[in-house]
Amino acid sequence: MSSNAQPSSPHVMNTYGRLPIALSHGQGCRVWDTNGKAYLDGLGGIAVNTLGHNHPELVPALQDQITKIIHSSNYYHVPGQETLAAKLTELSGLTNAFFCCTGLEANEAALKLARKFGHDRGIERPEIVVYEAAFHGRSIATLSATGNPKVQAGFGPLVEGFIRVPLNDIEALKKATEGNPNVVAVFFETIQGEGGINPMRWDYLRQVRQLCDERDWLMMIDEVQCGMGRTGKWFAHQWAGIKPDVMPLAKGLGSGVPIGAVVAGPKAANIFGPGNHGTTFGGNPLAMRAGIETIRIMEEHKLLENADKVGSHLKESLQRELGSLPGVKEVRGQGLMLGIELDRPCGAILQRACDAGLLLSVTADSVIRLVPPLVLSQAEADEIVAILVPIVKSFLAESKA
Repeated sequence: MSSNAQPSSPHVMNTYGRLPIALSHGQGCRVWDTNGKAYLDGLGGIAVNTLGHNHPELVPALQDQITKIIHSSNYYHVPGQETLAAKLTELSGLTNAFFCCTGLEANEAALKLARKFGHDRGIERPEIVVYEAAFHGRSIATLSATGNPKVQAGFGPLVEGFIRVPLNDIEALKKATEGNPNVVAVFFETIQGEGGINPMRWDYLRQVRQLCDERDWLMMIDEVQCGMGRTGKWFAHQWAGIKPDVMPLAKGLGSGVPIGAVVAGPKAANIFGPGNHGTTFGGNPLAMRAGIETIRIMEEHKLLENADKVGSHLKESLQRELGSLPGVKEVRGQGLMLGIELDRPCGAILQRACDAGLLLSVTADSVIRLVPPLVLSQAEADEIVAILVPIVKSFLAESKA
C-alpha cells in the first residue's frame, strides 16, 4: 500500500468505531501497520496477546499442531483438554473445567451453572447478584448481567433474574438480598475492565466469600480480562487469598488463539451432565495446544513476576508524572492492567496515541486503559510513559471537564 493509504471494510458490518489503520505483523510488543508504521502495543489485542507477537516458542508449537489436527469435535476425547484442564485446576485449586471459545461463552456457561444449581435445589426462578459498571459480554444473558445501560439500549427485553449492587459495599449486598430465598450466586469481575479498571478490594472479596459460604451461594468470579497472570498472580482474586466456585476465563489463555474456559470448584463441578451444555468449536486441539503452550512459556519465562514488577514500575511512573495534575482523578489497577481516570471524556486520546505510535484504549468514556502483553520490558514501559504523558497533558490543557 502507499504511505497514505487508509484501509476500509465496506462489506463488514459497521459494529466498531475503528481507527484508520490495519495491522500487518508484529514482533514482541511492537506491531506494524500496512503502511509500514510501527507502534508500541499497550493494548495487547485487549488483554489477549499474553506472549506478545510472533513468540519464538509459541509459533512453532502452533505450526506443529496445525500439521496434525486442528478440530475434531467433542464426540471424541481431546487429550489436550485433559492436559489443560489439569493445569488450570492445579493453578487455581479448583476441580474441573469446560472449554469454549470466548469470554462471553464462558460467562454464559457460568450463568447456566448458577441457574441449574438453583433448579436442582427446587428454586424455580433463580436470581444472581451482579454489579454496577460490570461487563460480561454481549449475548442477551451476559448483556443483562452487564451494568452498562449504553450497551443494553435497543436490545430489550433483557433477561430477568439479576440483582444489581454497587462495588465494595458488603452492607449493600446484604440489604439487596435480605430475605430472598431465590438468590443462588454472586457474579463479578475482580477488576472491572470495560467498566473502567475498577478493582474489588481484597477485604471485600473475603467478605463476599464468607457471605456465599454462609448462605450457600455460588461465588462466580469473571477472570476473563484480569486473569491469566495479568495482575502478577495467575488469577486476580488470589491476591485476596480466596477461591471461587466458578471461574470463567478467556482472552490471555491462548495468546491470541480463540479460547474460553469455565473452571469449577467442588460445589459446581458436577452441576452439568451430558446434554446440559456443549459447544462445536470449544476445546479443539489447536486451541488446547495454544493454552498449554501459553502457560508453559509463562512459567518458564516467569511472566507473572514480570507483570508484577514491570506493572508496578509503570504504575508508579504514571502516578509520578500524571497523578497530581488537575484533570487526572486516579491512576489505578494492578500488574499490567492499569487505568488512568480523567475528569472528562477522553476518547480523542485513542487517535492521538495512535498517531504517536502507541496503541491503547479508552473505556468508560474517561479511563485510559493499558493492558499490554506480559512480555513488556521496563524499557518499553518507560517508552509508554514517554509517549503517553505529553498526550494527556496536552489533552487536559486543551479540553474542558
